[in-house]
Amino acid sequence: MVGMRFFTASTFLLLCLFIFASVSYAEHSRTYEVHASQLHVRDAPDYDATIIGNLQTGDKVVIFQEEYGWAKTYYHGKEAWIAFQYVQPVSQEEHAPSTHQDQIVITGSNVHIRSGPSMDDHIIDSASKGDMFEVIDAKEGWKKVVLRTDEHGWIAEQFTSKPSPSEQTSQLIIRPKEGTTVQTSPQSLEKYTIVIDPGHGGKDPGAIGLDDVAEKDVILSTSEVVAEHLREAGATVILTRTGDEFLSLEERIRVSNSHHTDAFISIHYNAFPILTVRGMSTYYYDGGNDEQLAQHIHSSLIEAINLPDRGIQQADYKVLRENRDLAILIELGFITNPDDFSAIHTPDYKDQVGEAIVNGLINYFHQP
Repeated sequence: MVGMRFFTASTFLLLCLFIFASVSYAEHSRTYEVHASQLHVRDAPDYDATIIGNLQTGDKVVIFQEEYGWAKTYYHGKEAWIAFQYVQPVSQEEHAPSTHQDQIVITGSNVHIRSGPSMDDHIIDSASKGDMFEVIDAKEGWKKVVLRTDEHGWIAEQFTSKPSPSEQTSQLIIRPKEGTTVQTSPQSLEKYTIVIDPGHGGKDPGAIGLDDVAEKDVILSTSEVVAEHLREAGATVILTRTGDEFLSLEERIRVSNSHHTDAFISIHYNAFPILTVRGMSTYYYDGGNDEQLAQHIHSSLIEAINLPDRGIQQADYKVLRENRDLAILIELGFITNPDDFSAIHTPDYKDQVGEAIVNGLINYFHQP
């Protein structure tokens, strides 16, 4: 009998160990590489689940959870699953953002920026401790950097260092595309009411990006800056949410329809299991005015921000389909792509998004 009790207790313990070992909730996301010629992406952790996409050998994916031989990732911003046995982990060094090698952070105070790589060259600007710059050339102890004015200057290497990952994420300077100038209009948005809809919130985190960053948080901080720029342009601005709260799609539509809304703009960030996928896209439900607004705002965003153009697309999103007001939805980059992820956290990026949306609205409402 004692032996039987020991056997039963041992069996129960082994069963518990198996159960707890089968489900792993990672504290941090991790990058894996696909080692199968074709790996199905499914909408649930089951071989009978619907196939919503495919990955190929060498594709790198961000995995957030392991469960009974399945791995959770995100596909077009929605939760998705792949068979865990067909991926292998990638070292942190292998998938670190390449921008680390092309940037410097200033370590001195009031560091001179010169017109050439020598102390004899003219001082054209100065930099403060903690400022970060993109490096485009190097010569004999000097770094050639891009200034905020899009001009170039030289900084003595002794007053610089390579940025840490946290510095690189928070301070990267995002510049307009080379050779382009954002055209601003002298006209304003006075007398126009704009509803800004920060997607997700509360119990709905949206997609999960690198470093386990939730889409809902990035969206809200961006939306607040956009709203500020719109108010400065004279618009009346209504935010569907101002904190980390959950709103149903019906409630978001109700907010728009209960006001004399001239334009409804839903703000989101995208996600995809393949790390190299990046860029911005804009969506509308119906042609005509909705499509025209999408074109104006998307063109303004692409002109102002150096991210890949994923185009304007028609989509059957409920907040667009059932909204009686002029409505679009914008995806402002991929939080699963290292380059996009680094950019979207910077104040410069959010300011440029705000300015671009203002200009797009002005161009639409004041078009000939």
